[in-house]
Amino acid sequence: MSNTKNTEESQDSQESQDSREGQDSREGQDSQQARTPRTPRKRTAPRKRPENDSDPTESTTERKKPKPMQVLRQAREQLAELTGMEAESVSSFEQTSEGWVLEVEVLELERVPDTMSLMASYQVELDPDGDLTGYRRVRRYERGRADARRPGGR
Repeated sequence: MSNTKNTEESQDSQESQDSREGQDSREGQDSQQARTPRTPRKRTAPRKRPENDSDPTESTTERKKPKPMQVLRQAREQLAELTGMEAESVSSFEQTSEGWVLEVEVLELERVPDTMSLMASYQVELDPDGDLTGYRRVRRYERGRADARRPGGR
């Protein structure tokens, strides 16, 4: 019996030592966490609703259809991004069955005097949502020159 008692006592002492070591390690972790400064959480700005996202009760087809002025602005921005040239004016603008077609005038080469600067007309095609699908330069001319009469009013 004494062997059994000694074995039980040694198991009890081992368990109490293990629990003290576990407690010491937890205290060490707690004190280490207490010493480590916490970084504040970054606040994020509330999300803004997109400009074209007006009334949620509207159907999606009504909401997606851009207004002509939105299409015009988008076309100018997209062309400038692709070509690196700012649009000076839009000389024609029409809605077609496939979307929109515009003719945009840009300054290609600035010269002095200004009337000698080279201008270009670009035909810009957009899908019904106003996203650019293609463009091409249709003519190049000096700013001070009048157009020769072209068929079709262009």
